[in-house]
Amino acid sequence: MTTKNKSDEKPPAAVQALLRAIPKVDEFLGWLVDVDDVPEVLVKNTVRGLLDQMRQAILAGAGISKSDLAKDALLPRFHKMLRAKLRPNFRTVINGTGVVVHTNLGRSLLPAAAMDSLLAVGARYSNLEFNLATGKRGSRYSLVEELLCELTGAEAALVVNNNAAAVMLVLETLAQGREVIVSRGQLVEIGGSFRIPDVMAKSGATLVEVGATNRTHLRDYENAITDETALLLKVHTSNYRMIGFTSEVPLPELVALGAEHNLPVMEDLGSGCLIDLSRFGLEKEPTVGEVIKAGVDVVTFSGDKLLGGPQAGLILGKKEIIDRIKKNPMNRALRIDKFTLAGLESVLRLYYDEEKALAEIPTLAMLAMPLEVIDRRARRLMRRIKKRLAEFCLVELATIDSRVGGGAMPEQSLVSRAVALQPKGCSVNELEAALRGLAVPVIGRIENERLLLDLRTVSDQEVSQLAECLLAVFEGEIL
Repeated sequence: MTTKNKSDEKPPAAVQALLRAIPKVDEFLGWLVDVDDVPEVLVKNTVRGLLDQMRQAILAGAGISKSDLAKDALLPRFHKMLRAKLRPNFRTVINGTGVVVHTNLGRSLLPAAAMDSLLAVGARYSNLEFNLATGKRGSRYSLVEELLCELTGAEAALVVNNNAAAVMLVLETLAQGREVIVSRGQLVEIGGSFRIPDVMAKSGATLVEVGATNRTHLRDYENAITDETALLLKVHTSNYRMIGFTSEVPLPELVALGAEHNLPVMEDLGSGCLIDLSRFGLEKEPTVGEVIKAGVDVVTFSGDKLLGGPQAGLILGKKEIIDRIKKNPMNRALRIDKFTLAGLESVLRLYYDEEKALAEIPTLAMLAMPLEVIDRRARRLMRRIKKRLAEFCLVELATIDSRVGGGAMPEQSLVSRAVALQPKGCSVNELEAALRGLAVPVIGRIENERLLLDLRTVSDQEVSQLAECLLAVFEGEIL
């Protein structure tokens, strides 16, 4: 006896009739006008995708009728799908979350000077690896090394594509096949499940944990040192804080211990900064210069966090150590491109004048922004939308907390001002989704059944655009 698979069974007659009513591709193409400027392959793929979508909906019993397959019903769906295909996948958004260094939204914004440099080196040939003084091949790293050394007091510097790469490259160079001692309380995990123990394993180094979770003493490091020890590692816990009965070994003491045993000392600063931001009421974070001055042999940190530059991993320290790292063959696989170099150099040059850096580097400007400036911005937005949106939602000013973000200053709250929206005809989740679906998506945060748009992370130039987005969602009947 043979048994039939469910897939061999014919669909009911009504379903077959609907499937036959789906227009052919050529027929559908004949309906189209005003698509001559769209690549033909994209038009055909969109048509096929739509027709297949209808076919699957019919077979799934989704309640499709013959009227849904008519020209007047299908054409709007086609144009909506085509617009979505034509829209770039990677595009700008308006950040109303109040998180300044937002990892999911691109981290630090680049200053105008950096954007000018990106345009220049992208559109023209450059001296990326050409020494203009000698007329011979040069090193791309030399384009920013001197700047980094002058700004921090380091003897030498190297830049790779991100800080995870920087940490792995240093460990692989200095400690492959040997032991690295690190405090148990510093075995951090950052976004994307990046963990210090995991990257250490990939580098070929052996992790030696010392101390307790909450307290580590100098004697813990000293007792763990053996002939197999290659490096003493300190990891700055920039993305969390441990409070209560805690202690860790100050960097100068660890440096002294390293010198006593002829062992290099490394600190991973994570989101390193060049300027002390505590004068703006922010938590005191060790600056790169302070860490170098303490005598550390090598320090690593990110370029796109508190530095305010492009994604990069910066490695600074003693010349003998950095020279060894530069010679590591893995360095080529992790090197930065011309756009990163252009952006980074422009940002670093702003740091020669600290006040100019604070004014022109967006990350620093947002972190140091006075509350009254944010308040004026929020009131501008209110004036644009409150009356017109009165029938759709409750609109009011709110005092809230912004965040530094990017795994930096985890306990730091920045008092800020937001426009709070409480919709009347839909849920706050539906409003949030509608704003995300705009041509220029608006990203806010939901708290207490209100959508909050924090104006700390919305620029002056974006206020009018944000108002238009909000009006389009409600008055354009997108919801």
